[in-house]
Amino acid sequence: MNDNRQTVKLKGVGDGLWVTIDPAQSVDVLKGDLAAVFKRLNEMAVNAKVTLDTETGENHTDLLDELGLFLKDRFSVASVSALPNQRSRSREEERTRKRDMDRSWQHHRSHVLMLAGRVRSGQKVTAKKHLTIMGDVNPGAEVVAGGDILVMGSLKGKAAAGYPDDEQKIILALDFQPEQLQIGGHVVTGIPSFKEGGVYFAHIVNDSILVEDYLKANPYGRLPWPEVL
Repeated sequence: MNDNRQTVKLKGVGDGLWVTIDPAQSVDVLKGDLAAVFKRLNEMAVNAKVTLDTETGENHTDLLDELGLFLKDRFSVASVSALPNQRSRSREEERTRKRDMDRSWQHHRSHVLMLAGRVRSGQKVTAKKHLTIMGDVNPGAEVVAGGDILVMGSLKGKAAAGYPDDEQKIILALDFQPEQLQIGGHVVTGIPSFKEGGVYFAHIVNDSILVEDYLKANPYGRLPWPEVL
């Protein structure tokens, strides 16, 4: 693999492997770079669950299918899947995106509840869709949203995004020290502290909550163009 191009990046997630590829490269280049990475794994690749991610949000079904068959045949991985937002989009979704781009954003009402100030212990804030707190969420406080939760300060209380059953949402904070996290029906406590000065977010990967560095993973960077959330 050519490390300068970063055509293939791999990391372990739960009991599986998360592989990020550059879809701008040819399939032969990607197969060669995947082979170089998986050879180093030796027996760890056998029966592994692999998730392929292009980080573009676009439809690369044929490419991902071919690479999936390559990994299964060459390295005996158990399964290869793509992220839901990389599957074929419906015609209705495509019409919605075209309408958004044609009309700009002037016809849309915001679904975001944005609050400024500190959410104190014993207080609970609930948003029907997305929630942005321009301040801190203290220990003993609770924030709940049907969509994403963005805390532009310290998150030290409880946070539940995608409530009650949407597992595609995220929880992000500039200072990430939550007492408890919930995304959809998944709940986790006892989260370790993360270093100050780093922006972290939680999301669902392989049916469990994973916390990652926002600038490195960049979840919104997978969207190919602006979308109304």
